[in-house]
Amino acid sequence: MSETSIQMQSYEAVTVLRLCSEDEANRLTYACIASLTDTLCGLKGVGTGLIVTGNSKFFSAGAELKEIAALTAPAAYEFARAGQRLMETIASFPVPVYAAVSGYCMGGGLDLALACHRRITAPHAVFGHRGAALGLITGWGGTQRLPRVIGKGRALQMFIAADKIDALQALRIGLVDAMAEDPVVEATRQLQP
Repeated sequence: MSETSIQMQSYEAVTVLRLCSEDEANRLTYACIASLTDTLCGLKGVGTGLIVTGNSKFFSAGAELKEIAALTAPAAYEFARAGQRLMETIASFPVPVYAAVSGYCMGGGLDLALACHRRITAPHAVFGHRGAALGLITGWGGTQRLPRVIGKGRALQMFIAADKIDALQALRIGLVDAMAEDPVVEATRQLQP
């Protein structure tokens, strides 16, 4: 299992949190979730905005399935609560939080993007919540946030059929707010005072 770390960079008044893992999948392990929550809670005077991003291949592949499979019921509950705390920390962050999405944004990674206030996608991004195909359902708030963003019917289609959608379709249905060749640059531009 390749552990995901968080790199922090600042561009003028904007802070960028970049998910980084050796295999580039940026899986949201328990340790990654705790680290990201701690990082967010420790940010002071973040400026005019915050950007959460990954790399060109993956925003995030979502939760680490091997880790989930090994959880006992009490540990699974705690893992779900940790994910919920992270998503609520993002959703209630005191400055605008943008998800700058390139590559795959799947499962818990989509929950992470949905917790952000705005989402900007690269043209090659792919979005999906494949949990139903694996016999899983998200416990991190995605089942509530996705219908609010794209409507109940489309959200059910994504959850139940485990459909993947491309960036253009995501833009068309309102899952993302904008498309740009470099979503980090576009998010930074939008967040500049």
